[in-house]
Amino acid sequence: MGGLVGGAKPDNSAAMAQIEQQRQETERMRMQSEKEKRDLSEKMAAKRRASARGGSRMLLADTRLSPETGIDDEEKTKLG
Repeated sequence: MGGLVGGAKPDNSAAMAQIEQQRQETERMRMQSEKEKRDLSEKMAAKRRASARGGSRMLLADTRLSPETGIDDEEKTKLG
């Protein structure tokens, strides 16, 4: 009868390890969620700034749509 009343404690180390693993996963998910929120708010703020300050500007002339090519001599005479 001694084993029924005051026996050894059951081994719960596996359950404790699982609880710790779940806690770490929850913390990782929380950090990832906060990072995504921060990134999204930074993008939204950048869009607001760009629209308030003009955003993309139009070119005055379409002769230099690609600046790498430069301006040909024929185009220089057209410009003046």
